[in-house]
Amino acid sequence: MDGVRETGAPRDGGLLDRFGRVARDLRVSVIDKCNLRCTYCMPAEGLPWMPQTQLMTGDEIARIVRVAVRSLGAEELRLTGGEPLVRKDLEDVIARIRADNPDLPISMTTNAVGLDRRAQALKDAGLTRLNVSLDTLHPETFAELTRRPHLDKVLAGLQAARTAGLGPIKINAVLLRGINDTEIVPLVDWAVTNGFEMRFIEDMPLDGDRSWTETQVVPAREIRAALEQTFDLAADPRGRGAAPAERWEVRRAGDSTLAGHVGIISSVTEPFCAACTRTRVTADGRIRSCLFSHEETDLLTALRHGASDEDLAQIWREAMWRKPRAHGSDRVGLARADFIQPERTMSAIGG
Repeated sequence: MDGVRETGAPRDGGLLDRFGRVARDLRVSVIDKCNLRCTYCMPAEGLPWMPQTQLMTGDEIARIVRVAVRSLGAEELRLTGGEPLVRKDLEDVIARIRADNPDLPISMTTNAVGLDRRAQALKDAGLTRLNVSLDTLHPETFAELTRRPHLDKVLAGLQAARTAGLGPIKINAVLLRGINDTEIVPLVDWAVTNGFEMRFIEDMPLDGDRSWTETQVVPAREIRAALEQTFDLAADPRGRGAAPAERWEVRRAGDSTLAGHVGIISSVTEPFCAACTRTRVTADGRIRSCLFSHEETDLLTALRHGASDEDLAQIWREAMWRKPRAHGSDRVGLARADFIQPERTMSAIGG
């Protein structure tokens, strides 16, 4: 570990980077496979999946989370994929993490396909809440975007999650120009009516087809303008902190009663990298300091070769110390001419 000292990375404490940010929000991907084929994520034919031996086991995931919490100050965990529900031992993985960390908030990002059969078991295992990806309420548009006819399964999963008490539930929608950009108001109306928080996400260049263009992005300012035609918005008095979403209180026009909340994640047009507190581990146990990084640090091989918890923590500190300023480099902007899309797509990275 002598090389670590030469970089200036801390030898103890949390996950500090060169720009003074401290990562406390842990995202761990449990699998790269997915049962949908969303156009903004992967090609219609899918992607080459990792071999089973390359994926972290349940014990390995639990140990990595334990190191992050006990040695590095992680305060919350989000399980991601791919699609976490594709992993058959997901309940066991969550139960192991919960046994080690009784008070850790554990959330999961999912497309909810199959959640209707597993929501209660996931809650019993220790899952706290959910973010559910849902871009449209129209079956035809859903099939166009995901290349699968499963809207009814998603809605059934949401109902089961609510019954199981997995809340609050946030709904994540990626807006695409000319496809679902007319559903901004209907999605918020549906969400607040059903007790969900709607979050809109600007389309990012992490697609498998490498076909992203800035012209298909529906910017945050346009989303806000569309909402203000129907709803009264007020900045959330709790503030944003390091959260990726700028949050707003939603009231129906002419009604002073709080209907709910909406969030907008404006990674492209209004970057929030300066306040980022996230650290990511891919399903094959590699640390990604930034969603758009071109570098990864192998944690799993060290673990499998007998590294101590402190060894793993120091590898992690070193990786996060090198975190770029923004968007995979020390320059900000996803639409700039010299931006290079990372090799891994969102499904392989973990969101």
